[in-house]
Amino acid sequence: MSAVGLITPTYSHDLERCALLCESVDRYVTSFARQYLIVPDEELPLFADFNGGRRIVVPLSDLLPAWLRLLPRFIRRSNRRYWWSLRAKPVSGWYVQQFAKIAMASIVPETVSCVLDSDVVFFRPFDLSAIEEGNLTPLFIRPRDVATEAQEHAAWVRSSHRLLGLDQPAFPADDFIGHIIFWNQRTVRAMTARIENVTGRDWIEALCRAHGISEYMLYGYFVRNMPGLLRDHRYTTESLCLSYWGSDALDEAALERMLRSAAEDCVAISAQSFSNTPVPRIRAALHRLQTVTEARTAPLASATAAAPAWQPEVTQAISASTS
Repeated sequence: MSAVGLITPTYSHDLERCALLCESVDRYVTSFARQYLIVPDEELPLFADFNGGRRIVVPLSDLLPAWLRLLPRFIRRSNRRYWWSLRAKPVSGWYVQQFAKIAMASIVPETVSCVLDSDVVFFRPFDLSAIEEGNLTPLFIRPRDVATEAQEHAAWVRSSHRLLGLDQPAFPADDFIGHIIFWNQRTVRAMTARIENVTGRDWIEALCRAHGISEYMLYGYFVRNMPGLLRDHRYTTESLCLSYWGSDALDEAALERMLRSAAEDCVAISAQSFSNTPVPRIRAALHRLQTVTEARTAPLASATAAAPAWQPEVTQAISASTS
């Protein structure tokens, strides 16, 4: 696997979360080429300080067709902004971010993208070169995890099958949604071409018309049903990120319980932004975790550093006793 590009769509409401993500990337993540922050054009000045080094701020308009336009700020629903066109019903910013992820992954210089939302925070070292197994892109999957009763997820499964021209899905169905997701560029391009071939429309127009979509479901079901592309991937059921999908804000005790429950291969945490868990509270929990971790490793580091002072004497004593 060649160097990986990190892709994060974000906006003003998530500015503080995005800052925490970027700090954690700088501290813990290695073996990536660039991190791309996709930002609405009118909010670019808010993110100007992020631009530099391996981090690039990308205007959202660079990734969207000219016919899809942002409605004025005062037109909102459930505090969400909407994009409109003459080709489909208005779509919320949540869907537009999905379009942007797909568009970005198809044009970046890197052949593999790691897609991260703004509310992801790394708390352990994450070497992206370590994910490579036989030059295959990891495909996260929860087998048979979507029941018919899970209305929203079930709708995403069905819309993915329609857009990709697949047979009606059987339930329980597989779930491909996660917080640290890898995409292969060749597959992303093939997926958008497939959507255009099936629908007879530009892929973004087709997704606008579909509503009820999930970019991760689309990618997962496309790969699973294309043997030639599936050979470029490897399934994994291990999540690299602790995820909280609830709507209630987490308190400090709950955050610490989550962090203490992390498996050894877990490197990040995500408390969904709509839970409104305060960023300072997340920072505080991560700081306490770091303090505890450093306290536990300090004695070992001290003993290791002191070893040369006494180890020769011990070696000599052992040699004398056995001579």
